[in-house]
Amino acid sequence: TRTEYSPTTVTSKMLSSPLLKQAPVLSTAASSFSTLSSSIMDDTDYADSESVHGGRSSALDKPETEVQKWTPQLTKIVATIGPTSEQYHVLQKLVRCGMRVMRLNFSHATVEEVELRCKNLDMCKGRHGVAFPERMSTRQNLRAVLLDTRGPEIRSGKLRNDHSGKETINLEQGNTITLRTSTHWEEMGSTEKDLFIDYAKLTKCLKPGMKVLLDDGAVVLTVLETNEIGLDGPSVVCRIDNSGELRSRAGVNLPGAVTDLPAITDKDKNDIKYGLTKDIDYIAASFVQSAEGVREIRHFVRHVMTYDMGMDPSAPAPLIISKIESVAALRNFDEILMESDGIMVARGDLGVEIPIQQVTNAQKEIIAACNAVGKPVIVATQMLESMAKNPRPTRAEVADVTNAVYDGADCVMLSGETAKGNYPVETVKMMNEIILGAERFAMSKPELSGGGMHGNSWLMRNNLRKPGHHLENMVDASRDITTRSSLSAVAMSSVLAAEDRRAAAIIVLTIGGYLPKLISAYRPNVPIVAFCPHEKMARQLMIHRGIHPVMMLPGTSNSKKPLVAIKDAMSLGLVEKGDEVIVVAVETCDVVGNYASMKVVNVPEFAKPQIKGPVRKQIHPGCV
Repeated sequence: TRTEYSPTTVTSKMLSSPLLKQAPVLSTAASSFSTLSSSIMDDTDYADSESVHGGRSSALDKPETEVQKWTPQLTKIVATIGPTSEQYHVLQKLVRCGMRVMRLNFSHATVEEVELRCKNLDMCKGRHGVAFPERMSTRQNLRAVLLDTRGPEIRSGKLRNDHSGKETINLEQGNTITLRTSTHWEEMGSTEKDLFIDYAKLTKCLKPGMKVLLDDGAVVLTVLETNEIGLDGPSVVCRIDNSGELRSRAGVNLPGAVTDLPAITDKDKNDIKYGLTKDIDYIAASFVQSAEGVREIRHFVRHVMTYDMGMDPSAPAPLIISKIESVAALRNFDEILMESDGIMVARGDLGVEIPIQQVTNAQKEIIAACNAVGKPVIVATQMLESMAKNPRPTRAEVADVTNAVYDGADCVMLSGETAKGNYPVETVKMMNEIILGAERFAMSKPELSGGGMHGNSWLMRNNLRKPGHHLENMVDASRDITTRSSLSAVAMSSVLAAEDRRAAAIIVLTIGGYLPKLISAYRPNVPIVAFCPHEKMARQLMIHRGIHPVMMLPGTSNSKKPLVAIKDAMSLGLVEKGDEVIVVAVETCDVVGNYASMKVVNVPEFAKPQIKGPVRKQIHPGCV
């Protein structure tokens, strides 16, 4: 006979062993494992069930007359869409599996490819499009779109006699190579001795002893001397530190060098203009070096919207997410954070610009700073890189995503894994599983996942945000004192109330979108269901941790909005009869004007909500 073991039977045998009874420390550890095993057992049907999303049952997969409870993950997934994921049937699966933001990489994408991807995303059905199709305009979901610019970059020239575009040259360790910037060398082509670099001011930003990295650091050079005047034009003589092959037009990094590259190139301007016609929600600004660069991009976007497109000056513009990927960006991080709408930790180029062993430290500091001022932060690059070729990630990749969740990231991002990998759908599913496991463990064992002993939410773990940090002063200076004192107090109270009452959700009735962002900044461990007046606001809230936007039913009176919102939340499976929810809103009174309020509400019994249409065939996961 063969004995079948489940995690609980294994754990119970461990707990009953004589060794554990004599070892209190081991017994405590086993007890922790028991908690984890219980959470694993909750998901035993997940791997083989099409009606479960991210380890949590999908309300929309049940019979049409039954909507079952659904608790979504709080950390969001940004997925890059490319050749292997742009077709409708694949993109629909990614939406079903939990992709919240579609990233379009304009370093590679053509106009035709972007058109196809945006068109297919519009057709994909999310939970919201199934439950409330009459509230949507042209799209069937509330997924957001992020335009990632190529940004300013420095590249080497084309190799001499490289007619196929696939030729390489061999650079030998210990040899010298001269970097050239004159157009004469660009026309002649690069060799093992002379390499053209397309940055005219190269000699002015390099000094002896500095490093030059070719092709993402595959070949490292050390500067020996710079010559601004010479018979063959300006040049930089370097020693080759390691042997390697170099292709035409390889990327060049200058760690620690101060350059005057423009914040926005002509290509970026054309791409952004085109993106605005597609109603993009975010712009990821590549190689931002200062706050002035962010202001320049923001000014350009507003100018195009107002004067070229004839839009109202008050129309919502795409939010600017600054990518931190250089030494200059780290040096000017505080001012960049203040000027940006969000931050992306772009670990690819950052790992080339700074010592690679320092990338994790920089990531943690950036996330902490963004959390302190309540701005969203995305962790990107190689999170599940091996899944581009394999159906399962490495253990180190799982730990990487898990630690990003523990650190407080709003989003984790997939790049080549979903753009050109062999397993795009499996990759998004796996990332959602990892997020689920990390969030459950963080709630049950906050002391082991970066939290303190005073509660589970970020707010309580940090002792109600101790004042005095320079970033706290920054955010205080950027807000109106009256608004900050009133809305912050209500936001903080709603998170505390949700913790104390074990609420199923925090329901926010918002007009301008600021209140749900503020609540998200205090890091509650329950979904923030934000009822929004229009789709643009809803999509732009998608990037924030825990916020799940819903379109408010048009024409609802202020007095009936809370009840309608609770009904809608029940229709989506977010709450059920008997749950307690926290309802937060800004209300109007003829006597005192606008005021913020917070209520603890017990969900009453409504008529069982029904979802229209053949839901099971349309969408199987619990996605808003």
